[in-house]
Amino acid sequence: MSKKSKLFATDRKRELFTHGATQYMLKHDLRSFHCFSQLVLSAGGLKPTPLVKRSKSAHFEIEILDAQTRKQICIVDKVSSTSTIRDVKQKFHKACPQWYPSRIGLQLERSGPFLRDHRNIQSIAASSIVTLYFTDLGQQVSWTTVFLAEYAGPLLIYLIFYMRLAYIYDAKESSRRLRHPVVHLACFCHCLHYARYLLETVFVHKLSEEHTPLKNLIKGCAFYWGFTSWIAYYINHPQYTPPSFGHRQVTVSVLNFLICEAGNHFIHVLLAHPNHTGSNACFPSPTYNPFTWLFMLVSCPNYTYEIGSWISFTVMTQTLPVGIFTLLMSFQMLLWAQKKHKVYLKKFDTYVYKKSAVIPFIL
Repeated sequence: MSKKSKLFATDRKRELFTHGATQYMLKHDLRSFHCFSQLVLSAGGLKPTPLVKRSKSAHFEIEILDAQTRKQICIVDKVSSTSTIRDVKQKFHKACPQWYPSRIGLQLERSGPFLRDHRNIQSIAASSIVTLYFTDLGQQVSWTTVFLAEYAGPLLIYLIFYMRLAYIYDAKESSRRLRHPVVHLACFCHCLHYARYLLETVFVHKLSEEHTPLKNLIKGCAFYWGFTSWIAYYINHPQYTPPSFGHRQVTVSVLNFLICEAGNHFIHVLLAHPNHTGSNACFPSPTYNPFTWLFMLVSCPNYTYEIGSWISFTVMTQTLPVGIFTLLMSFQMLLWAQKKHKVYLKKFDTYVYKKSAVIPFIL
């Protein structure tokens, strides 16, 4: 064989060897990639490395201006996003001790409504600097104090007239005339009504607002105490005449009064349940208690029972002062019920749409 032929044969062998080695390496790589893919698929998708988020607590600066003069009173800084209006009032009180938190009224706009204490700062903040307007609400008292004073007064005042003290009635006339049984029943019902209110104020009611101006306490006490004095004077007077239809009228009225009192109490207990209080409250629904079934017809059955109690007391005693008091109370409660019914319609349209406010099928 010639020298050229040998060189050609050698190059051909190298080429074939190189091609075979390349094919073998390709097959080996493909097989390795296939095994790796199967391993990944069987183990699940590749998860990216989670990013560690650093929580940044946002803080706000509250600028408080006078609502009348628009002059700056103070700046409350380092207010966290979770703070409430109540927290801002506490810090405002530390900066200006002459204003207690209960008499501080804060507004987003000068003519706007006052912000509730539970309102979150983050919900009203458009930027890191929040401007609020301050109004001095005047001397404030707690609603619990108002209710206790309003209801304790009638309870004590009625008992004073019931004892027929000598400086109120003529002693000789009081001793000559025996009291009609309705006088004792009226005292029992009247005291039961206000004693129930006192106990519910302490143990049942959950008030949405904590304070009210002092003038509301004065007006409420003047109304309740004044009417109680007028009512008690007539019913306990020695010359008081019993109802026209006698014991039958009294018996039916007392039974209806007790039913309305029980219904009013159970409605208040139901409304005090955590599901029916606060911003996430749901519409109260009837329970197994028959006194709560009135919720199927009206949205404010507590006012319905309250009006029923005073109508029963009016029929039982058959006196003009009780009738006037019942008329005024019923008118006021109808206004409250209509206002509350409108709020229910906005929040719970499907539950309240076919219901009346306080009187079934009428109003």
